[in-house]
Amino acid sequence: MTNYPELLQDLSNLDGISGHEGRVRDRILSALGDRLPNHHIDSMGNLLAHWHGTHGDQRPRIMLAAHMDEVGFMVTGYDSDGSLHFASVGGISDQILPGLRVRVGTDKPMGGVVMWTPIHKNREVSIKLMSNLRIDIGATSKGEAQGKAPLGTPIMFETVFAPLGNLWSGKALDDRAGCSALVEVLNDAPYDADVLMAFTVQEEVGLRGAKVAAKILKPDVALILETTTAQDLPNPHASEGEDQPNPTCRLGAGVALTVMDAGSITPPQLLRFVEQTAQQHNIPYQYKTSLGGRTDGAIIQSQLGGIPTMTFSIPARYIHTPTALIAPSDYASMVALVKAVLHTLTREAIRPL
Repeated sequence: MTNYPELLQDLSNLDGISGHEGRVRDRILSALGDRLPNHHIDSMGNLLAHWHGTHGDQRPRIMLAAHMDEVGFMVTGYDSDGSLHFASVGGISDQILPGLRVRVGTDKPMGGVVMWTPIHKNREVSIKLMSNLRIDIGATSKGEAQGKAPLGTPIMFETVFAPLGNLWSGKALDDRAGCSALVEVLNDAPYDADVLMAFTVQEEVGLRGAKVAAKILKPDVALILETTTAQDLPNPHASEGEDQPNPTCRLGAGVALTVMDAGSITPPQLLRFVEQTAQQHNIPYQYKTSLGGRTDGAIIQSQLGGIPTMTFSIPARYIHTPTALIAPSDYASMVALVKAVLHTLTREAIRPL
């Protein structure tokens, strides 16, 4: 069995869709404990703090950000038979929903199942739209369902973190893996540079918390700790002999560095510095090759007249589904590379070319 950080397991198992990140934030606070300097929870719910560097006057102020929220659903209505209408919170494909087990509510969560006609009765190829599906919580009337799950009640995937061969599996690894890695990085603070910590909220619904956090912290540069889609398995629909498309990145090949995605471009001089740092410390790294997806970096880079920003990602299979998979070695390489950058990043490395 592959050893895993207890914090990562705890964070993965906790429920915290966008707007309901409190339990995740509390676990992070307990993990940082006495090592956390005066911290601040802003009006959005971001957890912020500032470590003064040993050479802070000579180094840039570096913001480290990881988002606490996960994708999920919320209750939007009821049928007379007691079933729940629901809508997604964040991007989730309709294709994974039929028959899915979920948890409904937070204080005393109850089980639920997304309704689906058995294959014996339904041989349609098409996938039903989310708006046509319902969640069965065992209620028998609309009134009973309303009492058990009021409008807006959060709904989460029912998944338990566990090793899977040499990998780690769990829900919400986007971005609880980044949160856990950020705690490991902060455990070695202080660094040469001033470190501005941001565990952000509501990333999955529009990068909202990061925008507020950047304006409060006012960094010189921002590093985002994330996960990204691996897509490194063969395409089961490809014809025999057909070339497989290149994956975005691969499990086990190291931390993925973003050159460009749908929301941001890494400044070339910053990318070169990070590459050189990885090479000097023999830290495995690869590149995120897909231009899809956005991270908190997309909104942070446009604040305060522009903030040089770069995203470091752990490759993950099946993100935004009930179970994602990551490799321990990729997690470790991200922690090691971020630490090395914090010790060496200079103001020259973030000046525009």
